[in-house]
Amino acid sequence: MEQRIGFIGLGNMGSAILQGILASQTVTAEQFYVYDINPEATDALKQQYSINVLETAKDVAKESDIVFIAVKPNNMSEILTEIQKELKKSTVVVSIAAGITIKAIEAVIGYDQKIVRVMPNTPALVNSAMCSITPNTEVSAEELLTVRALLNCVGLTEVLPEYQVHSATGVGGSAPAFVFMFIEALADGAVKGGMSRKQAYKFAAQTVLGSAKLMLDTGKHPGELKDMVCSPGGTTIDGVQVLEEKAFRAAVIDAVEACINRSKMLSGEK
Repeated sequence: MEQRIGFIGLGNMGSAILQGILASQTVTAEQFYVYDINPEATDALKQQYSINVLETAKDVAKESDIVFIAVKPNNMSEILTEIQKELKKSTVVVSIAAGITIKAIEAVIGYDQKIVRVMPNTPALVNSAMCSITPNTEVSAEELLTVRALLNCVGLTEVLPEYQVHSATGVGGSAPAFVFMFIEALADGAVKGGMSRKQAYKFAAQTVLGSAKLMLDTGKHPGELKDMVCSPGGTTIDGVQVLEEKAFRAAVIDAVEACINRSKMLSGEK
């Protein structure tokens, strides 16, 4: 890959994506141009990887063929306004700012600019993200493949139309919080049964990780995999019955729906 890759903003998510790409060795450190308002963030990465640290966001925009904007949503308009005149028409702008629509970005930097909206999640920090990718009409198929290849360095990706980004927020962006709550609750149950807290967390986390991998690797329906665990008259079916009595699945559906509705509201949709 020969493109020059820019990063504006190197918080947890921006840094995770950058380091994931570097670890893949598909792009050399010399191809990266970065800026963050916090010099400590860029200095540490420069020392570790020898990437190009620039003085302003405008400098990054000027140098980059693909520029990731990884700032907080409330800073997005300011950054876009700052870099607008430095962007080439061929530059692909990749936004990972939650709630900021493609239309809102186009309104600042131009409707003929190439824009890709991405919704990642925090497992990007361990190269296990699930990212939705939404291009505008200016992005070519080849450019989309390039952006997707970069993001595949930190996990899995799916290309979605923009109206489905809200669903991606609920099932991907917000859902790690629900999974961590589930892991904590599983561990609490084991602790109640006499297991140590440390061991309980390990059992719970590995069980969730392994179950997810089993589903992804086999392609089997989650209901089929559940049935494989539920032996007739065994222990598991009693636990499943309790979850059904407590409306476990309905509660999860309602939680995802709440996130979707909140995402729509933050994007200015009804």
